[in-house]
Amino acid sequence: MPVPPAPVLRIDKLLWFLRLAGTRALAQEWAMAGHIRLNGRRIERASAAVRCGDMLVLPLAGTVRVIEILAIPLRRGPASEAQACYRVVEPGGETRPGD
Repeated sequence: MPVPPAPVLRIDKLLWFLRLAGTRALAQEWAMAGHIRLNGRRIERASAAVRCGDMLVLPLAGTVRVIEILAIPLRRGPASEAQACYRVVEPGGETRPGD
């Protein structure tokens, strides 16, 4: 029996689904401006594919946040549902659940 492929989502949709960007257009702007790093590499396209286990570095609320993707959401649901899909990695190596 073949193994189903791992879920993949465009970074602009992911940021919007996770409620890290207020609009998908804003998420597209961040990506195209090169403000986001995916697994240590700068991305410049909104169509960059994100998978479970990927690490994102984002400029949010006047600071830089590092988050690990735990699950790929299927929709833009409530904040509690979105926060369960990622965890924030603190600079000292500590972790905490999504905000």
